[in-house]
Amino acid sequence: MWEIIKAAGWPIWPLIFASVVAVAIILERLWALRTSSVAPSNLLDDVQRSLRDGKISQDGIAKLRHHSLMGEIFASALNNLDSSREIMKEAIEETGRSVAHKLERYLNTLGTISTVAPLLGLLGTVIGMVELFGAFTENGHDVAQFARGISVALYNTAGGIVVAVPAMIFYRYFRGKVDGYIVEMEQQAIKLVEIIHGERK
Repeated sequence: MWEIIKAAGWPIWPLIFASVVAVAIILERLWALRTSSVAPSNLLDDVQRSLRDGKISQDGIAKLRHHSLMGEIFASALNNLDSSREIMKEAIEETGRSVAHKLERYLNTLGTISTVAPLLGLLGTVIGMVELFGAFTENGHDVAQFARGISVALYNTAGGIVVAVPAMIFYRYFRGKVDGYIVEMEQQAIKLVEIIHGERK
């Protein structure tokens, strides 16, 4: 591996840095976007059961807020149990914007890496081509410099693609997952409001 890095020259280092950042973001988002920590499937039923049994307390709301991201939305609704439907919806929407921001954390960075990585690879290719043409002189050409120019160009081109493709795949995957979570949480929040105001059993 070290021999490949040396053959690719200094332009490969920005790509290595970008790949490390991309891997860190991918691992963090895989952990953070688990269903159990975002929108547990049984959470609405648990809250509805607590409402029916009259077991809603400030401690329970605080635990719900730290339970999951959807729990944050439900907690904002339960904090406004005695308020009108409009005020409750406003509280939910405000919390929902904060939750959406948490869901989308680092995704812009990952998308930027997927876009910039091929350009960094192209920069390395251009630098390699410059070295390649620099090998030609009036007295012939420097074979070692010629070979180095080719290796710099090819390794950086390949490196840009290798970094960009997984980054783009995971960016699209996470973006779709976040959109799905947002729709799911909106639907669950609407159901909770209807349950609280006696419009749904």
